[in-house]
Amino acid sequence: MRALFVVAALGLAGCASEGPPRLYDQNDMELAAANGARMGCSCLFVMERDEEYCRAWVKASPNVAKLRFDSARKRVEASVFISFAATAHYVDDQVGCVLE
Repeated sequence: MRALFVVAALGLAGCASEGPPRLYDQNDMELAAANGARMGCSCLFVMERDEEYCRAWVKASPNVAKLRFDSARKRVEASVFISFAATAHYVDDQVGCVLE
């Protein structure tokens, strides 16, 4: 049941970015990286939580995404198994964070 919830949450998170829809070709690792980057960015820059809180908040089971926070540039990079990566950056209070 929990796995179904995680998959649904990842799917909804992928729909929240601006611009044309992204195609993930049913690649769960690419989707996990994108979700980690965007959710980590939203947690840190929109919700204004600290990095430790955001790492715990974004953590999924199994925990496959590694996050790198760049507060100076307001960016979060997430990588999954070295091969998959995504970056999100904070735009402003109206837009929040978007995937690059």
